Amino acid sequence: MRYTLRALSVLIAYPSEDLQAHSGAVREALHGEAELPPEALARRDPLFEAFASQDVFDLQAHYCELFDSSRALSLHLFEHVHGDGRQRGQAMIDLGQAYLARGFMMREAELPDYLPMFLEFLSILPNDEAEEWLAQPAHVLEALEQRLTERETYYAGVLHNLLHLAKRRPTTGQVRDLPDYRDPATPAEIDRAWEDAPIDFSAPLGDASQPSALMTRLRAAQRDARDQAKGG
Repeated sequence: MRYTLRALSVLIAYPSEDLQAHSGAVREALHGEAELPPEALARRDPLFEAFASQDVFDLQAHYCELFDSSRALSLHLFEHVHGDGRQRGQAMIDLGQAYLARGFMMREAELPDYLPMFLEFLSILPNDEAEEWLAQPAHVLEALEQRLTERETYYAGVLHNLLHLAKRRPTTGQVRDLPDYRDPATPAEIDRAWEDAPIDFSAPLGDASQPSALMTRLRAAQRDARDQAKGG
């Protein structure tokens, strides 16, 4: 499912003129590899229709309104499990180390937990390993799909496709335990909401070369969230 993962990676990334111009080829790659059934492929038709009919600036504005203005829709996976917690920095270091262990070099100035980059990494793995890795943050993907569906945006179809590839649906409790972000209403609130705690890159690296290590991080974050909720 290498080409399917790469196609979904570019579709959930910031829309560009180049992507708009080649959206037909992306669509053909998804159909050609046939990793998704016709009903799942149809869930992304509204996105391809938007690429075909809308101006690129309108596409970019819609993207920013969704993913750049709302923590609830952040495409950084650890935002949803660690929030501003101290474990977030170490989790990203571990994930970056897992990339290096598999020979994947990050070419963008992005954090390792950025969903489009995570999908690109998975595309270099054998299918069974890619499925196992993708299943670990399935509860985050489920929450994103629900929130995008509520906003009636065509990007919900991309998350639906990812959950299908993961071949695992999270439990209701896993989704419920994620931080319940309330979107800020003013520019000042948005700025405060996106202030990140400093990351300590001098911390020792853990062994995150296996999906189980990533899952340990995700589960630990869920426990912290539950403990904080009980304490509050």
